[in-house]
Amino acid sequence: MDAARPDDSRGPQENLTGAGVLPERPALDREALSDANFLAATGIAQLTVVETTGSTNADLLRAVTVDPKACPDLAVLTAEHQTAARGRLDRAWEAPARSSVLVSLVLRPVNADGRPLPTQTYSWLSLLAAVALRDALEETAGIPAELKWPNDVLVRGGKIAGILAQLGPLGDGSVPPVILGTGLNVTLTEDELPVPTATSVQLQGAGTVNRTDLLKSYLSRFCTLYRSFCNADGDATAGLAGGPSLHKRVETAMVTLGQQVRAQLPGDHEIIGHASRLDDSGSLLVVDASSHEHVVTAGDVVHLRPWSPQGAEKHGAAKHSSTKHSSETHSSDQQGFGESGYA
Repeated sequence: MDAARPDDSRGPQENLTGAGVLPERPALDREALSDANFLAATGIAQLTVVETTGSTNADLLRAVTVDPKACPDLAVLTAEHQTAARGRLDRAWEAPARSSVLVSLVLRPVNADGRPLPTQTYSWLSLLAAVALRDALEETAGIPAELKWPNDVLVRGGKIAGILAQLGPLGDGSVPPVILGTGLNVTLTEDELPVPTATSVQLQGAGTVNRTDLLKSYLSRFCTLYRSFCNADGDATAGLAGGPSLHKRVETAMVTLGQQVRAQLPGDHEIIGHASRLDDSGSLLVVDASSHEHVVTAGDVVHLRPWSPQGAEKHGAAKHSSTKHSSETHSSDQQGFGESGYA
């Protein structure tokens, strides 16, 4: 069913929250997305738009499992509506049709010489996507965005997007693929938000809510950063696309650093401490009240009231000992590496 057309006599904010009134939700412009110049400039191998599916990530993961050669590097699948989307820690969610940008990519990371990247560098790919989306929101929609570890995108404290990275099947001798999914809330109203702490592009008074423009902007920025990252052999400290390194870009944009946090890990475990910095693999280093440093590779992070453990400095801390915590096993685990959910 098509969304109701907003009453043009009312102000834009009234249209967002008024009872029974929904914003316009036009379809993606398939012609613009399939434009040869756009695809050539980004290096996108193929781009498919579907009206509805269970999950774009699940579709691509199934495709590369059934036929490892079916989807080349930078194959893109985007949907107008998802009915069985998966978020962080297997949480289910669903947004109204045509209200979001829902897109997944197949990544087969190799450098310019065709040499595969070490799989330990894959943990940076979701963070790279978060940086690309942050830049797209600021430059295309005119709204300020920040990152929340591990790979949520926030605007003025509200979650506007989330990212889910999953490792594809191994064993055929080829580069193990990564399925990288992104969900961006675009025209969700306050009543449609999945949780009160979420937000949408339209609720933030953005310069545009054109999903096609937002998707093209995100894909363009992601592909540029991704190719540069691959050509640097996955080195997050190397300069990226003629600018700062990925590590520096992430740390600069990440609001989690310098805050007191609670890292909620699977199995009802948690760590409370000062989020000091990111290590070379993008893991979050959290220093507790006894100055013990924990390496958190995956899990939910909740920002708490500011504090400073004894001996800790902002974005750095005394390192007496280190403990690694992860909700995953190894990089060959199909559920990924420090994954975050869709918005």
